[in-house]
Amino acid sequence: MPLSFRHSAGFGKRIEYYVIGLMLKEGLDVYVPLVDDNAVDAIVRKSDGIFIEIQIKARGNDIKMGDGALFAAIPHEPRENYYFIFYSERLQCMWIMSSEEYLQECVTNMTGKNVGKTSIWFNGTKTDQQTKEKYEYPKERYNKYLAKNMKVTSRLPV
Repeated sequence: MPLSFRHSAGFGKRIEYYVIGLMLKEGLDVYVPLVDDNAVDAIVRKSDGIFIEIQIKARGNDIKMGDGALFAAIPHEPRENYYFIFYSERLQCMWIMSSEEYLQECVTNMTGKNVGKTSIWFNGTKTDQQTKEKYEYPKERYNKYLAKNMKVTSRLPV
C-alpha cells in the first residue's frame, strides 16, 4: 500500500514529539510553538538563559531503499542559535547539527524544481555478499554529528 500524505505527515509529527520527549527526559526546558511558520519545531532554553531553535526532520522505514537518511529540498539560510535534528527510523540514528555545520555539509540543488534548496544524505548502501540483499549504513564522515545513545544533549550546546 502506498504511503498516504496523512501517514507521512503523522509520522513526522510523532517523531517531533519523540525527540522533544527525549529532550524533556534529559532535563531540558523545551517549548513547542503553536505554529510552524519559521521551520522551528522546538525552542530550548539553555542554562545561560539563551534560547536555541530546533528543526526536527525524520525519515521512516516505508521509504525507498537507499533513502533511509536522505533529507532533501530543505530551504535554509544561516541562522544563529539554530539547530537541526535529523532522525532515521530505519538506521535508528539521530544527527544533530548547527545551522553553520549543516551549511558546511549539505549540497545545494542547482537545477530542477528544488533549485536553491539544500539536501544532505547521511547514509550509503551496500550489498551483503552472502544474501545479495542491499542494506543501508550511516556514513562515517557524519559520525561527529551522531547523538550518542540517542542523547540529545550530547550535541546541543545546553
